[in-house]
Amino acid sequence: MGNDFYTAEQVAELLGLHVRTVRNYIQDGRLPAVRIGKQYRITPDGLNALTGTGTPADAPRIDVTSIVDVEHIDPSAASRMATFLSASAMGRTPGARRLKIDTAYDEAHLTLKVVAIGGPGDVAEILRLVETFVEGSR
Repeated sequence: MGNDFYTAEQVAELLGLHVRTVRNYIQDGRLPAVRIGKQYRITPDGLNALTGTGTPADAPRIDVTSIVDVEHIDPSAASRMATFLSASAMGRTPGARRLKIDTAYDEAHLTLKVVAIGGPGDVAEILRLVETFVEGSR
């Protein structure tokens, strides 16, 4: 695409959307664009604003902290879950947002505490993994 602007058709192709959807995003204000003649042009920053990629350092950032208690879990299952969650947090793509997972097991109460800190989507994925792990061990 070697230029500084995208057409609505190019954005539609990049995102796998219908061109009419892209034009609706422009008219709704969800996709920043400038009108040149009879056509809209979208800057790379405008495209990044829509997709949420390449945001500037001073842009608002949402962090989520979630604490999950998994009760009635035996020590070996707790150890497997802690290892699985830690590996999930570490096995992320380079440049991905930081995701921190801490676990603590209380042997007296057979409870595993999981603390997840990161972006909303990442923490939601960790919660899904915890649920899947617990459902699979029943």
